[in-house]
Amino acid sequence: MKDSVDAQLRDQQAGFSKDRSCTDQIATLRIIVEQSIEWNSSLYINFIDYEKAFDSVDRTTLWKLLRHYGVPQKIVNIIQISYDGLHCKIVHEGQLTKSFEIKNRCQERLFTFTLSLSPGDRLDHEDVNI
Repeated sequence: MKDSVDAQLRDQQAGFSKDRSCTDQIATLRIIVEQSIEWNSSLYINFIDYEKAFDSVDRTTLWKLLRHYGVPQKIVNIIQISYDGLHCKIVHEGQLTKSFEIKNRCQERLFTFTLSLSPGDRLDHEDVNI
């Protein structure tokens, strides 16, 4: 899934992408800031707290984006199930515990969030609610 999506993401979109490190992004930002100072031009920078923004992505839009990037429906369904809240029970001292929700975010969830930051030009923007 990551390979098919990575091939379509813009170069500026680097979060959770193969061969795109934080160091590269920091160096790029530094060059942009230095050029802005040199050319005496305005520069606006926006930093996002991804941990807080993570769960704010419209899920219906996310499923559309995954299909847009060619992710098979079977994989979209699996991801969708993981977003709907996983519950589990564990065996403790020979007894099953009560069911509890797993809230730990995995890398695949962060990857799909990153994907939602880069909607393609081919999407109908009226359908995108990010």
